Amino acid sequence: MRLNRFLSECGITSRRKADNLIKAGRITVNGEVVRALGSVVDETADTVALDGKPVHKERKRYVMLNKPPFYLTSLKSMEDGKKTITSFLGGIEQRVYPVGRLDYDSEGLLILTNDGELANRIHHPRYKVAKTYLAEVSGEMPGDLEAVLGEGSEIEKRFTRPDSVGVLEVSARSARVSISFHEGRKHLVKKYFEAFGLRVTRLKRISCGNVRLGELGKGAWRDLNPGELRSLRKMTGLLPRSKEKTPGGAA
Repeated sequence: MRLNRFLSECGITSRRKADNLIKAGRITVNGEVVRALGSVVDETADTVALDGKPVHKERKRYVMLNKPPFYLTSLKSMEDGKKTITSFLGGIEQRVYPVGRLDYDSEGLLILTNDGELANRIHHPRYKVAKTYLAEVSGEMPGDLEAVLGEGSEIEKRFTRPDSVGVLEVSARSARVSISFHEGRKHLVKKYFEAFGLRVTRLKRISCGNVRLGELGKGAWRDLNPGELRSLRKMTGLLPRSKEKTPGGAA
């Protein structure tokens, strides 16, 4: 098995980022630093380590969390004292990592997994997995807000258009809008509204592909069900495995 694939299946990172770890000399095989991309390992006989710590394959885990606002999408403790999502992940035995991020003051659906390949594909714009948000915005509303927002705008020198837009409520100075993007650029939703002179006052992610937040309480998590997992794999070009178990203890 290729070394980058092995690292991905251990839940360390995606294959592409695993190549960066290899080039940086952070990976050893049987005690020897391996820098050559395309190196292969025997997962039954070789000992692979990251920064001197052995890595092993874990059972795959796929979790959704309803992130409350004012928590960092981070698994590391913060020196500034800000709270992180680790507060809510008790009971998950596997080392799961966030698929993308939500801003500190944003809330809603966050998928976590130790399946590096699937995580990378969900996040990569190539696979067009749309993330849908409910945004409360303030400012002077243009006429036919939905049509205006659907036209697209230049964001950081790149033309950007949402996958879908729906205006749920609108008044002269505020609106509630459903908006979807398959890109994952930092602060994209906020910057998009800013391009139209509008300020986001509340932002909540409600879906990722066909995975929907539903009635999951703030700070609560649950495993993705088999149908949700199958849908994400189909969208990202990964075929479901015939012998796959339920995602709570999937192999």
